[in-house]
Amino acid sequence: MKETNNEDIAIKVNHVYKSFNIYYDRANTLKERMLFFARNKRREKREVLKDINLDIKKGETVALIGVNGSGKSTLLKLMTQIIFPNKGQIETRGKLTSLLELGAGFHPDFSGRENIYFNSSIFGLTRKEIDERIEQIIEFSELRDFIDNPVRTYSSGMYMRLAFSVAINVDAQILLIDEILSVGDQHFQEKCFNKMRELKQEGKTMVFVTHSMESVRNLCDRAVWLYNGEIKMDGNTNEVVDEYLRVTM
Repeated sequence: MKETNNEDIAIKVNHVYKSFNIYYDRANTLKERMLFFARNKRREKREVLKDINLDIKKGETVALIGVNGSGKSTLLKLMTQIIFPNKGQIETRGKLTSLLELGAGFHPDFSGRENIYFNSSIFGLTRKEIDERIEQIIEFSELRDFIDNPVRTYSSGMYMRLAFSVAINVDAQILLIDEILSVGDQHFQEKCFNKMRELKQEGKTMVFVTHSMESVRNLCDRAVWLYNGEIKMDGNTNEVVDEYLRVTM
């Protein structure tokens, strides 16, 4: 990739490694720990990302593609600082919002309305700012009839509607979105993608994980193909998608 002026970079991933310890036959009780002490030590170190280097420019829309287990969602979580790399650094420049797990940050016993206030305040909005845009959030979510019900009564699609509606209304410069947009009905999925096109035109930086190559082609300036925790290809959307489909189909 062509070198980019640092001031133009929204996300910089520099020599990032990430691994997890996978434990086998892990004891759940004190008795099991005493009886199977040696077995409790069985674990495997699984390297998920290996020396990832990536610069994402301000205003760029980038898709992370690859088969399940290739490291896409892990990289996205590292960008949000939900988890941290074993080695290397990730720097983000600008206010960031993420949609990674349905209902993450929602309190199940709070109503949808209460969760809008709670979630928006986490993103740094004041009470006055939330008051000014709550109607806009509710309107976009199409959940007006349910907005005062506890979110534990919501379906996964309703969670996604509310989470997406909050995330696009907190004035973030960077949006990170996982596969959750595959949840819900076709109408709302299309509404979300149309909104993402608007945000792209406004100059927002977006990184999202998806298995929908059609969405990648229609929305993204660039695609990054991850394979076994490494970047296999990074470049023009159509070129990367064509090669990915040629190899995996």
